[in-house]
Amino acid sequence: MEFKATSDGIIRLPALADVHVHFREPGYSYKETILSGSGAAAAGGYTAVCTMPNLNPPPDTPEHIRQQLDIIEKDAVIDVRPYATITVGRKGLQTVDVAALKEYCVAFSDDGSGVQNEQMMFEAMKLIAANGCILAAHCEDNSLLRGGYIHDGEYARQHGHKGISSESEWRQIERDLDLAARTGCSYHVCHISTKESVELIRRAKARGVDVTCETGPHYLILSDMELQEDARFKMNPPLRSPEDRSALIEGLLDGTIDMIATDHAPHSVEEKSRGLASSAMGIVGLETAFPLMYTRFVKTGILPIERLVELMSTNPRKRFRLGSAPDDFAEFDLAHSYTVNPEDFLSKGRSTPFEGWELYGRCVRTVYKGKTVFER
Repeated sequence: MEFKATSDGIIRLPALADVHVHFREPGYSYKETILSGSGAAAAGGYTAVCTMPNLNPPPDTPEHIRQQLDIIEKDAVIDVRPYATITVGRKGLQTVDVAALKEYCVAFSDDGSGVQNEQMMFEAMKLIAANGCILAAHCEDNSLLRGGYIHDGEYARQHGHKGISSESEWRQIERDLDLAARTGCSYHVCHISTKESVELIRRAKARGVDVTCETGPHYLILSDMELQEDARFKMNPPLRSPEDRSALIEGLLDGTIDMIATDHAPHSVEEKSRGLASSAMGIVGLETAFPLMYTRFVKTGILPIERLVELMSTNPRKRFRLGSAPDDFAEFDLAHSYTVNPEDFLSKGRSTPFEGWELYGRCVRTVYKGKTVFER
């Protein structure tokens, strides 16, 4: 399908979908709510999002996930699909009742932490595969973190910071790809950030493993050499090296990376005001994702707009069975630039490394089920 802008620079595209957002409710509504998060998503051109399970209570039983679904039914302005946890309490010690939860959730994830025990992940994959569901993994080997909080690279060495090794991510991906091959589990890797991760997934796809993966705009646009002594540059996984960034772009171009997800992770101003070492990890991204990708990759000729639609709409909807949503669309202004100002965000979160950037492709209207849910 070909997409063309009108004479005034407005382009109408299929509404976006994000399989990795944090709306913080129930449990942490001071950071974000279903209402504010879904409003921010609509303002970014999204009509479908999948919410991560690091909540209180965690969605590890039908009763717990229903608490979230009740809020969604009452407050969400778009389609919001929750994840259920892989393990009880996200503690990595006991698998949840997958059969009891699968009708309520989009997939299973312990996002926020990796499943440390290999046998536990093997059992979880067998269960999830038997129930025809998807396992979405936050891959992080805690034994390799060593107190780090930014990438273990040049910036950390120059400024005396403790680094997070790339191996903490790719080593667990390597383990999980072997388990996915053995179990036949539909496996999705969250927020990949390293060159080794790209290559491991590329090879796994070539040998027929049922694996997809996502990365975020920030990993494709920034590296650790753009870091500043400011927590709006702090997220997990961290911004990696320029070489990692180049490998991610290569993976985007050759189809190894299937989709763009924001890992929209709002925190309070106070939680993000303690510097790189002590602030909470996470940035917001729903309201800047399309403009960033359009400005840096489409406008510069690296990606055609059709490929960006695949990455931000078609592929996530297909993999996570979100539906094609023929009545959903979003309109973006390609002709006029704007300056990113976090005070304009509908999200409660304000922390973004892209504050002050001049971008093109701002969403001006979003339609969900034939109804306008956002208009600028």
